[in-house]
Amino acid sequence: MGRWCWRLRGRGRPPKERWIRAGLGSFVFAPIDDSGTPMQSPPIYLRPDEFEALRLVYLEGRTQEEAARLMKISRGTLWRALDSGRRKLVQALVERRPIIIAP
Repeated sequence: MGRWCWRLRGRGRPPKERWIRAGLGSFVFAPIDDSGTPMQSPPIYLRPDEFEALRLVYLEGRTQEEAARLMKISRGTLWRALDSGRRKLVQALVERRPIIIAP
């Protein structure tokens, strides 16, 4: 369990920290072609807060309210993380692009 927050310099107020319970190590998921070699297409980057929101809601079956409370963010912020994460996952599947989850 740990806190995670990205920083955007010079753009409004700083974002609130999110509580991430999954490990914060880097992951790479790469599709392979018919010969078994990884595809060489530009990757899609999934932020740790998007990954955690997807994990809590879809894998653990929690409500958005419960997931938001666990991550210590508002339900609206959780919804935006879910929406962004879903779009990125679907794009990666349709376009057969690697997914990188990095802190």
